[in-house]
Amino acid sequence: MSVTFEILAREPFADGHAFGNAGAYERIDARAHVAVDPAHPAQAGVFDIDRAPRDGQGLVRCSIDLWLLKPVQPERGNGALVVEFPNRGNKRCLQFFNDAPATNEPRTVAHAGNGWLMREGYAAMVVGWQGDVLEGDGRLVADLPVATDGDRPLTARVRAEFISDSPGVTCLPLSGKNGTRSLPTVSRDTAQAEFRRRRYPGSAPEPIAADRWRFARMEGGGRGGQGDVTGAERAVVPSSEHILFPEGFEPGWIYELVYTARDPLVLDMGFVAMRELVSALRAGEGEALGLGAPAAPARLYAWGRSQSGRAIRDFIHRGFNADASGRKVFDGVISHIAGGGRTAMNRFSNLVIAASRQYEDWLNPADRFPFSYATSTDHNTGERDGICKRPETDPLVIHTQSASEYWHRRGSLVHTDSQGNDLAQPDTVRIYFWSSSQHWSDPSPFRPEKGICQNYQNVVATSPLFRSTLALLDAWVKDGVPPPESRIPRRADGTLLTMAQWRAQFPAIPGTALPASPNELPFIDYGPGFSAGEAAAEPPSIDVERGYAVMVPGVDATGNDAAGIRMPMVEAPLGTYTGWNLRIAGHGHGALHDFSGSYIPLPESADERLMTGDPRPSILERYGSCRGYVSAVGAAARALADQRLLLEEDVARVTAAAQNWGRPRHILGLSQKD
Repeated sequence: MSVTFEILAREPFADGHAFGNAGAYERIDARAHVAVDPAHPAQAGVFDIDRAPRDGQGLVRCSIDLWLLKPVQPERGNGALVVEFPNRGNKRCLQFFNDAPATNEPRTVAHAGNGWLMREGYAAMVVGWQGDVLEGDGRLVADLPVATDGDRPLTARVRAEFISDSPGVTCLPLSGKNGTRSLPTVSRDTAQAEFRRRRYPGSAPEPIAADRWRFARMEGGGRGGQGDVTGAERAVVPSSEHILFPEGFEPGWIYELVYTARDPLVLDMGFVAMRELVSALRAGEGEALGLGAPAAPARLYAWGRSQSGRAIRDFIHRGFNADASGRKVFDGVISHIAGGGRTAMNRFSNLVIAASRQYEDWLNPADRFPFSYATSTDHNTGERDGICKRPETDPLVIHTQSASEYWHRRGSLVHTDSQGNDLAQPDTVRIYFWSSSQHWSDPSPFRPEKGICQNYQNVVATSPLFRSTLALLDAWVKDGVPPPESRIPRRADGTLLTMAQWRAQFPAIPGTALPASPNELPFIDYGPGFSAGEAAAEPPSIDVERGYAVMVPGVDATGNDAAGIRMPMVEAPLGTYTGWNLRIAGHGHGALHDFSGSYIPLPESADERLMTGDPRPSILERYGSCRGYVSAVGAAARALADQRLLLEEDVARVTAAAQNWGRPRHILGLSQKD
C-alpha cells in the first residue's frame, strides 16, 4: 500500500488574515496517488477490484483530489483535522460550519464566513472520493479504474430517470447531470433501448417510439458576431452518453430510459483511497502537506451531508474504518441528513443520483437493511446486522437529521427496528433530530419562495447546530466527555407516529393540503448479486405486502415537531415548519417534492385568525410585540446553550436574527414597531 502527494497549488488563505489564537491559515490544492495490493485481506470486500487493471507490480492504482486548509503554524491549531466527504465534489465545510458563501474556490476573508472553524484551530480537508464526478466548477474528483471482463468491456442493462422542472429541455446526459460521468450505451440504435414516461412512480408507463428520440447531443446555438454566423449554428451530434428528445421533456413527468451500458468504474476504490489517505496522515506520512510528524493530526473526524453522509454510514458498515493494519481510521464521524440510507456502490451505479424520494428516483437502492447503527433483525428476511458492528475500529458517531429525513428518507429507521419499534443505540452513537427543519437549510438569510411547491420552502435556520455538534464530538474524542443523550422522537413517549396518528394530530390549517403518506419502503429485491456489488440486469422485484415501518414525528398544536432539538425559531415560531412540501398541479400534483419542507405563516392577529378559521394562535397573541418575539427567541437560545446544544457565541447570533420579526426568512405584514 502506498500514498504519495502531488502539490498543485499552495497559497495564504484570506491574504494571511489571523484567526484568533490559531493565526494565519494556508490553502493547499493537491492530488493523492494511491496504490494497493488487490490480494491483500483489506481489499476482500472491495467490489470489482479483481476486474481493475494492474500495474507492473500487480497493484491497482487511482488518484483523488484534495483541498486542505490548515494553520501556517500547526502547533497553534487544536490538533483536529475535519475531513469532508464532499457531496458531488463540492466544498461545503466552510459554508455550513462558518455560515460562509457557497463556493468551490474559497480564498478570501469573506469566504471564511464567521471564521469559526479557524478560530477554534481546526484544520479542514475535502477529499474527492466520488469517481463519477466530472471536472468543472472547482469540483474535486477521483480518477478511478474502469472494470473490465478481461480484454472485453463489462456491460449490463441499466435504467436512467429524467424529470424536468421547466419547459424547453430537449437534450440531457444519460447521467441526468452535466457534472456527472454518464455510463455510455453499447449501441446507439434506439430500437435496442426502451424509452417511456410515467405520471407518478406507480403509474403505468407510456412507451415513446424509437423514432422520436436519439442517442445524440445538441451543440451550438450561441450568438455569432462580426460576420461569423457559425456560432449561431446548431448541430445534432451522435453521442453514446446523451439522449436527444426533440419534442422536449414535458415538465413534471417521470421519463425512464432502459439501455445496455458499458465501462463501469471500480467505484469502491474511492473508499479505499479515502481509507489509505487518512491512515497515512494518522501515521505522520503527510510531510508534503505540512501534516507529517510531529505535526500529524491528533484527532481525525469525518463529516458529510446527504449523499456523502450516506457514504460515511456505508464506509463504517463495510469495514473501511479499519486500515490495512487493522488500525482505526477516523476517531469520530458526523453523518448529516443521510436518513436511513447508505450508498449503492454496485457496478453501474450512478452515485450522483439522489436517494429515493416519493416521486423522484423512487427505485434508487440506497435504503437497504441495516438502517440503524444498532444491530437488529430484518423481520422480512431474518438477517441480523447493524452499521456499527466492529467495536475495536468503529468511530464515535453523531448522526443528525432534519424533519425531511422522516418524510422523504425513511429517517425513523435510523433509530427503530424494521417494524418501527424503538431501538436502543450503542453507547458510541448519538442521534439528534433537528426538529421542523428541512433537508437543505441555507445558512444565509433568504426570502422564501414556493417554486413548484404548494407551500413556501422551509426557512428554519440550523447552521449553529453544525458548530455545536462538532464541538460535542471533539470533547467526546479528546476529553472523553459524552454528548447529551440522543434527541429523537420515540414510540414509547408518543412522539413517533404512524401516518394515521399524525393526520389526527396535525392542526387543520385552512387551505393546506396534507401528504398522503411519507416515502414508504416496501420490500425490494434487487437481485442475487446485488450485495456482491453486481448490477441487477432486470428490474427489481417489489413486494408491497411486505416492507419496513416508516414513522413520522408527532407535532404540537402549531404543527411543529414536538421532539428533538427545537431551534429557537421553532420553539418561538412565526409559522408552522414541516419536513414535507407538496408538488403543484402539472408537476406531480400532491406528491412529496424532492427533499423539501414547508413554511406556513401564522395568522398575524386575532382578527385574522378568526376571519380565516385558523386554529393556531396568532403572532401578536403569542408575543404581543416584536420585542416580545425577540425575547422569546433569546430565552430559547439560552436554554439550548445551557444544554450544550448551542454555542455561547450563537446565542447572540440567533437572538439578533430575530430582530424585525426574523426577516428576510419570514413573510409578514407586521412592522418592527408592532
